[in-house]
Amino acid sequence: METVSFGRTGLKVSRLCFGTMTIGSSKWKPWVLDEADAQPLLKRCLDLGITFFDTANWYSTGESERVVASTLMSMLPRDQLVLATKAYYPMSDDPNDRGLSRKHLLSSVDASLHRMDTDYIDLFVIHAYDPGTPIEETMAALHDIVRSGKVRYLGASTMFAWQLEQMNHVARKNGWTSFVNMQCQYNLLYREEEREMIPYCRDQGIAVTAFSPLARGWLSGSKKVRSQTDASFTLFHGDALDLEIIAQVEAIAKEHDATMAEVALAWLYSKEAICCPIIGASSVSQLENNVGAMNLELTLDEVEMLDQLYKPRDVINDHVPEPMPRYLQGKLNG
Repeated sequence: METVSFGRTGLKVSRLCFGTMTIGSSKWKPWVLDEADAQPLLKRCLDLGITFFDTANWYSTGESERVVASTLMSMLPRDQLVLATKAYYPMSDDPNDRGLSRKHLLSSVDASLHRMDTDYIDLFVIHAYDPGTPIEETMAALHDIVRSGKVRYLGASTMFAWQLEQMNHVARKNGWTSFVNMQCQYNLLYREEEREMIPYCRDQGIAVTAFSPLARGWLSGSKKVRSQTDASFTLFHGDALDLEIIAQVEAIAKEHDATMAEVALAWLYSKEAICCPIIGASSVSQLENNVGAMNLELTLDEVEMLDQLYKPRDVINDHVPEPMPRYLQGKLNG
């Protein structure tokens, strides 16, 4: 698989990043793969040339980090992997076990390093913007984490462009480490980041990694377990405009003898502004199809047709997950 530069940094990453929210413990969410089922999937990622993996401490309450890192490092040397993890969302009922305070960030990094059994994290991402913590506190803590050698690069996710610039401005003003990556939601059904975030990142040389490329399954035509149990499946998508776009994706898929997911991903892969799409999968065959979509070339007319269907919509920026129920925390941690 092709490797690309990660924004204006010297870091090289695989053209596709594999998102691992679907890996960890089925006790957390019924659509998550347990360790034994996840191992063949992660091995196939490596076989296909994917060496960039994205996880988060919140995924399966830390179990995703453990399973992903231990499995990958048993198959490939650590230095050949680019591992990203995130912090922000609640990890317990403790009011200090969440957010972007110095206390939580320092604790989160150490906990992630322990679970992943590694000396460093390649990319440490703040999972969202924290209006309850001074930006100076957050950026100083992140800079200290980088200076300590525990983290190589910093990324951010789920915020407005002005918030990202404000945080980077504070870092630049104080000579601290700034963000080199923005991880944002971007797909055929949600393109609001084209307004300000993507142009800002392109101007600043910030690598954009796009999650939810299939809009939680809507663009694949899937009605599997996640669509039946994930509240976000119907919370953010499914209006008349979405259905119109989905119908067009299905029509183009028939023309190419391809799946809807392949068409939706081929559209995303054609966008030069996106450094690394973050793909997910719950089976080897699904992974192979998602990677194979890189070989599907849509015509300029097809891309334009899909582009023109979109209409501005409400911004998805403030969905905060609830903390893991205590009884499940005990099962996962014990």
